[in-house]
Amino acid sequence: MTAPNLFLIHVRDTAVSAAFYSGLFEIGPTFTSPRYVAFEVAPGVLFAVWSGHGTDLDPAVPRTSEVGWMIPGPASAVDAVFARWVARGVRVVEEPHDAVFGRTFVVADPDGQLVRVSPVD
Repeated sequence: MTAPNLFLIHVRDTAVSAAFYSGLFEIGPTFTSPRYVAFEVAPGVLFAVWSGHGTDLDPAVPRTSEVGWMIPGPASAVDAVFARWVARGVRVVEEPHDAVFGRTFVVADPDGQLVRVSPVD
């Protein structure tokens, strides 16, 4: 059996979310349709946003999963990403701090889903 190769999050507006993630991760989509946009984040591995039947998403319902981005380098590399993202106007959920696994912070996407940056395990 192969490893999972599609990581999909539900969003209200694929255009808004695709622009958010494209800017955040500094990559363009590899596939775009009106309700589904995919980004190849590693060879053969996709991260996608999907509105599906967008009327089913209630913005008042908190999201309980996280999108994670592990970056190489020292703690200052995490702080540098934080500074770039704050300059883009992202909503900060957790300021940079030291956790058991290293320097980390959390922001939220337009639908309230969490995006965590941390060092490579």
